[in-house]
Amino acid sequence: MKTLKVLSALLCYPQAELQAALPEMAEVIAQEKLLPEPKTRALLQFMERMAQSDLIAWQENYVRLFDRGRALSLHLFEHLHGESRDRGQAMVNLLEVYRQHGFELSARELPDYLPLLLEYLAQRPSGEALDMLADALHILSLLGARLAERGSDYQVVFDALIAWVGEPTDIEAIRRQAATEGPDQTIVQMDKIWEEEAVTFMANQEACGAAQNVSGMAQPVQWRSPPGSASPSTRSL
Repeated sequence: MKTLKVLSALLCYPQAELQAALPEMAEVIAQEKLLPEPKTRALLQFMERMAQSDLIAWQENYVRLFDRGRALSLHLFEHLHGESRDRGQAMVNLLEVYRQHGFELSARELPDYLPLLLEYLAQRPSGEALDMLADALHILSLLGARLAERGSDYQVVFDALIAWVGEPTDIEAIRRQAATEGPDQTIVQMDKIWEEEAVTFMANQEACGAAQNVSGMAQPVQWRSPPGSASPSTRSL
């Protein structure tokens, strides 16, 4: 299911290679016809806008949405378990699922990262992919609703996923929750800390470089094969 691979790429940190590949990715979406026609049309329009947008502005928007705060985190278990011990065990369990099917994570990324999960599911039978996404449907729907409240184009990526899996029965309650939520408290507290701390540019030079490396040089989703097995995945479409 190459469509899931395209959706995975669209949720990764945008880079020049991704922007250049958008016409090819749009062709995959149109040809595979995995999604309902209205969702396909909306997704293709989103990709056309991204292909014509300024890359730096796109990157800044991505970081502002997904890398600041928890409300729109693409790490699914963060929404389910927060910082509890259960999250660590859930990570171990998910890694074991990947390994059982011959997938070994090589990117420096947590296993519950949504683009990574979608890349994995793109290479599994459709029934299995539907079941795993159905388990995360409430979270996906809440993320989509929060993006809609922010007027973000990224909403269409989640709309596409939800349309393929099927809307949850409590979708209206999820939308009401998103509409009535206050500001993301992790961002509020972060801004408060920045306001209270003195800025010393030379002392923070190394930290700024590290932050740029994390966001600006984000690793693409990658898999490597365990010893003795064939490579299960490539990034090519």
